[in-house]
Amino acid sequence: MVDTSRGDAPAPPGEEPRGCLFALSQPPLMIFLTVIGSLLLMAALHDLFLL
Repeated sequence: MVDTSRGDAPAPPGEEPRGCLFALSQPPLMIFLTVIGSLLLMAALHDLFLL
């Protein structure tokens, strides 16, 4: 039979589990979100002022 049990060890007592805010604070993700946000802003400004 295949062992399907989770072999995860519990986190050490000194460390908190890392969640969503830790993931959002990573530089590559922040750069990606900044680029996407700026593209959306430019598209919105283009629609408002040039069309």
